[in-house]
Amino acid sequence: MSDQSQPKPAVVVIGSKTENPQEVQLPVPVSRPERKLLLIDGHSLAFRAFFALSRAAEYGNGPAFVTESGEHTEAVYGFLNTMTKLMREQKPTHLVVSFDLEGPTLRSQEYGEYKGGRDETPEAFHGQVPRIQAVLEALGVPVVTKEGYEADDVLATLARRGAAADFEVLVFSGDRDAFQMVDDHVTVVYPGRTPSDLKMMDAAAVMEKYKVPPQYYPDLAALTGEQADNLPGVPGVGPGFAAKWIEAYGDVESVLEHAEKITGKKGEALRENVELVRRNRKLNRLETGLDLKIELDQAELPTPNQDAVNALFDDLDFGSGLRGRVFEAFAGPEAGPATAVSGLEVAETVESAQQLSAWLDAAAGRETAVRPLRHDDDAPQPGGREVTELLLARGSAEEHPATAVHLDLMDADSQLEQVLADWLADAEHTKVVWGFKDLWKSLHLRGLELEGVVDDIALSAYLIEPARRSYELEALLADHLDLQVAPLGDAGAQAKDDQLALDVAGESADGPRTSAEVALREAELAVASLQLSGFLRGKLENDGQTALLTGMDLPLAKILGQMELTGVAVDRQRVDALIKSLEGPIQQAWDAAQALVPREEGEPEIKLGSTKQLQTVLFETLELPPTKKIKTGYTTSAAALEELLTKVDPESPGAQFLLALRRWRDTTKLKQIVQGLRSAIKDDDRIHTDYQQTVAATGRLSSTDPNLQNIPVRSEEGRQIRGAFVVGTDGQDQFQALVTADYSQIEMRVMGHLSKDEGLIEAFRDGEDLHRYVGSKVFGVEPEDVTAQMRSKVKAMSYGLVYGLSSYGLSQQLNISVDEARTMMSDYFKRFGGVRDFLRGVVDVARENGYTETIDGRRRYLPDLTSDNRQLRQAAERMALNAPIQGSAADIIKKAMILVDREFQGQGLRSRVLMQVHDELVVEAATGEVEKVSEILRTQMGSAIELSVPLEVNVGVGPDWNAAAH
Repeated sequence: MSDQSQPKPAVVVIGSKTENPQEVQLPVPVSRPERKLLLIDGHSLAFRAFFALSRAAEYGNGPAFVTESGEHTEAVYGFLNTMTKLMREQKPTHLVVSFDLEGPTLRSQEYGEYKGGRDETPEAFHGQVPRIQAVLEALGVPVVTKEGYEADDVLATLARRGAAADFEVLVFSGDRDAFQMVDDHVTVVYPGRTPSDLKMMDAAAVMEKYKVPPQYYPDLAALTGEQADNLPGVPGVGPGFAAKWIEAYGDVESVLEHAEKITGKKGEALRENVELVRRNRKLNRLETGLDLKIELDQAELPTPNQDAVNALFDDLDFGSGLRGRVFEAFAGPEAGPATAVSGLEVAETVESAQQLSAWLDAAAGRETAVRPLRHDDDAPQPGGREVTELLLARGSAEEHPATAVHLDLMDADSQLEQVLADWLADAEHTKVVWGFKDLWKSLHLRGLELEGVVDDIALSAYLIEPARRSYELEALLADHLDLQVAPLGDAGAQAKDDQLALDVAGESADGPRTSAEVALREAELAVASLQLSGFLRGKLENDGQTALLTGMDLPLAKILGQMELTGVAVDRQRVDALIKSLEGPIQQAWDAAQALVPREEGEPEIKLGSTKQLQTVLFETLELPPTKKIKTGYTTSAAALEELLTKVDPESPGAQFLLALRRWRDTTKLKQIVQGLRSAIKDDDRIHTDYQQTVAATGRLSSTDPNLQNIPVRSEEGRQIRGAFVVGTDGQDQFQALVTADYSQIEMRVMGHLSKDEGLIEAFRDGEDLHRYVGSKVFGVEPEDVTAQMRSKVKAMSYGLVYGLSSYGLSQQLNISVDEARTMMSDYFKRFGGVRDFLRGVVDVARENGYTETIDGRRRYLPDLTSDNRQLRQAAERMALNAPIQGSAADIIKKAMILVDREFQGQGLRSRVLMQVHDELVVEAATGEVEKVSEILRTQMGSAIELSVPLEVNVGVGPDWNAAAH
């Protein structure tokens, strides 16, 4: 190959303002697939893996990595997962890992504060590095360390040796000092925010990011400092200025020699910190000539001791998927990607009723996965999208053969679709799905009914991990079974064998709508989902939660799907009029706020939506007391400003500005809500919200696109919004009225039942006004002497206790002293000792079990109850107080919806449930059915659960939602 075919290195001029400028060529990385050395900074990878997986578990986006014996394994799992990912993608021939040693280093002896100020290592991390090292030893991977030096020095020495021996060298390190190693043979693999985000930092990448060649990165870091190493830089000098100085004058010593030429405050700061810069440069220089007891040929990819690795993985509770990926990674550079399903033999496109019948008959008695294939051109309809392709699969990832069939319903003949319709509607043929509600809607729009669903994997996973952020199938397979289905780009490579090829015989001239590659991957996901379903349902059985899936969440999903397809009628003219009516109050609040801010002539108005401008106005111009300090200054959140209002003179300009700002914010938010509703009205003059079953960790339903649960209830504007929701038609006949029904004080009734407090139970059984009754006990007066103010205070306290409200929180809410709030709570607990004992006990039980339970056994896991972090622990305690009560109330309304729907169907009524908003149901009643609907709502909602206190159901009727209020 001639020189002309080689890429020409970029040239960078360094020292352009000196007498001897130098042209520095950026090296182009070599490729040595037959000699590729991977070097890993063990502590860097372990720490990042630990924090990534811990954070994912904390926020519900992944499993908690804790063995049955209580040992944390986040760092071990994440380390091995990232290492095998690197090996699979980069295919190294040689591998070395290095760790930092405990004890002093030459750098810490030189500068006592080196790496000082770092947060204390989390308790859960302790002990995981030795575990990683034990696994590496079993795998045969050499671990190299050097007393008095850091892992980066070891890696720099090995990288230098590798480059001299013509290896292609990859260095995994989260320390930016590693960039000085980069040359034509060495590339740094730098981790991003997530374990899968790995950036390949060659010379061009370093130059693009930092504007200096790699060999000058330590000079840049010497000037800017390195927070991770506790090395302060020149005050006010960031990477941009440092790079300009290096480009102009060269390395650190040359920059310091020319310091007098640098003007301004930054130049002055540089001249005042000469020794600091020199010290930084000395400390961040990596050693490349260490005497290490290893030769590179000893780093050749080893053959693992499988028995030793398996024994360690058993001890760590790691599944088969990770084992397979690890062993496959060490099988050598020729090994292909791991696949979840090795036994999938056929994924054929069926084109006749006979073909489908034969496949279904062979699958009789076995669970079948049903998976829709979505397309951008699938015609959307109000509330849903019709399905045009299905994939059915049976077997499991461990069975041979597992099979799947692909149905293109666009081209299906009537006989084929009838066979499919009969099978889908037959409850005796059991099915496993992911996303039951949406699949049911899509099939229903096509005239197909779906029965016999025994599991929706997303709902099962939600019951097991209710705080997860995502229930995507691929993530669940990886987290629970360590199974990975190859990405779409790799799927084609797997289809090279004849037994994996998609059978597309007899396809139309245009070909199937879904490619063979996509269909095969979807088939693998469907087959793997059957194995995952068995695993999840086994856990539900062990936890006593199976009935929640089969008796509550699955039946509810179908009801929600029907509600979404039906939608709720909205009067467009009322909505438009409401939007217009809000414009005046918004402008008035805006003008009032602007008039209170002193401004020079011609100076623009402040932007009330700008946090930065508000901070200036509130805490500088109006000189209000500072609120809580945050990263960007002092917070301007609604809660903080409400508290601020209590601290300032009500007649002062600052207080008047805060009141105007609050009016502007509230009215603007209301207008946004109404505009969101307006844009959500479909061509059928109805809004079709999307009910989510797997969002709230307590079990409550949530509503999106639009959110119907955030419409204000008590304000006049909120009532006007509800007045726009009206009675509609079903395309043929007009309905008669909206009927609303809700539970009275459901959470307090659940509290009475769970706490077994005799006082609360007596009040509910006697039909007392609960808050007046409680007020009489707390304040020691007769019920008729309880004032409105007393009742309001007691109501706030009673509901606050459900949410873990402290005496300080109550004082802020009621604008009373902490002592008065504490006395109120003390008097309350003296009168209602059962509530006090319950609230104390529920946290203790949750801390012991690790979770809370609703009356029906729905769990909420709270690992932070044992956290060393006080704020996290207290937040978890508040959740523990609230979860059983709010979760039980949520379960009760769900059961009520199922009973009401069953009764409507059983009596053959046209009336239908339209909305569920917290504890309220809204029904569109057909002509002549209003009284019957009202009675069904009272009866079925009232009998949804048997408590020690009666359930009280309020029912209202009217032409719109507001008029039907009660």
